[in-house]
Amino acid sequence: MSFTLPELPYSKTAFGDLISEATFNYHHGKHHQAYVTKTNEAVEGTDKAGKKLSEVIKSSEGGLFNNSAQVWNHSFYWLCLSPEKQEIPANLKSRIEADFGSVEKFKEKFKAEAVGHFASGWAWLVLNGDKLEITSLHDADSPVAHDMKPLLTIDVWEHAYYLDYQNARPDYVSALLDNAINWEFVAKNLDGEGVSRADQD
Repeated sequence: MSFTLPELPYSKTAFGDLISEATFNYHHGKHHQAYVTKTNEAVEGTDKAGKKLSEVIKSSEGGLFNNSAQVWNHSFYWLCLSPEKQEIPANLKSRIEADFGSVEKFKEKFKAEAVGHFASGWAWLVLNGDKLEITSLHDADSPVAHDMKPLLTIDVWEHAYYLDYQNARPDYVSALLDNAINWEFVAKNLDGEGVSRADQD
């Protein structure tokens, strides 16, 4: 059995100018697919063949770690996006307000982390014990490798936004945070219901 490129949970044209069809074709159809292909090639004929994607990530290093972690990170990222603007569910909103002071302060801090992250990587909202925290990880690094409980991510590799926003990473992050986050999925991750959808057997 091999890993597969997950289908997007929405149309490639659903986000209009926020995320263009061209970006989805490039980011999902080429980048994400390449990570899947390279992961499958690396595990074939090894003791990692047949293991879950998360297990491959935790037991790998070098090229296999980079490619398998990118498969997981991207699968999770697509689920964090919604073409329809959503209200933040009450249980998540109350947690955000308790740990960051307000939704606006949370967005400001998350944006600062995402925009200030040097070079390629990912900005994350994670649950650490019973507290929400914002962090970022470099290149292909993933919460899976650190036993973090991820709730939300935004991809800040240039290929995620360059076609639509050129080098204006702040505009891309603001556009997603204000208009295109699947807050229902983020809220489900508080209870561990959503995270497993990014994993593969």
